[in-house]
Amino acid sequence: MNDDEAKVEDSAEAPDEGSTADAVAELERELEEVRQTVLYAQAETQNVRRRLEQEKLNAAQYAASGFARDMLSVKDNLERALAAIPADLREDERMKALVTGIEATGRELENVFQRHGIARIEAMGAKLDPHFHQAMIEVPSDEAEPGTIVQEMQAGYTIKERLLRPALVGVAKKP
Repeated sequence: MNDDEAKVEDSAEAPDEGSTADAVAELERELEEVRQTVLYAQAETQNVRRRLEQEKLNAAQYAASGFARDMLSVKDNLERALAAIPADLREDERMKALVTGIEATGRELENVFQRHGIARIEAMGAKLDPHFHQAMIEVPSDEAEPGTIVQEMQAGYTIKERLLRPALVGVAKKP
């Protein structure tokens, strides 16, 4: 073999080794990119699964919110009916059964609310919390500190720690 043939042979081997190394490096880089893509896809799938499970749980817990909100007006009307009955009619033997029936219905409705996680928001004497109270009026008051609830116009309710209806309240202000 002469020198020219050896040079041709060496030059033929050198680019093949270099291009093979480049090809391997390129494939390793592509493999790492694919690994990262797969990891991101797995993480996204896991996040979607968690989100769907949370939405399913919320749907189960709060599915009755609309119905419960509608039942609050029934409770309000029962309370108004009881408040409208004068004391002398409450003692009348003919009306006693009616009053007792309305009171029993109110208690049963309250029990149903408790079983389903519906709770009344305590407002009187509390500080105004815009997450649970809606201020309707300001009432001049010497006794109460400004921002304190001194009047409740309509009771507010939560369902399992989520607001169902805000309490409509009157808030104290400086006279």
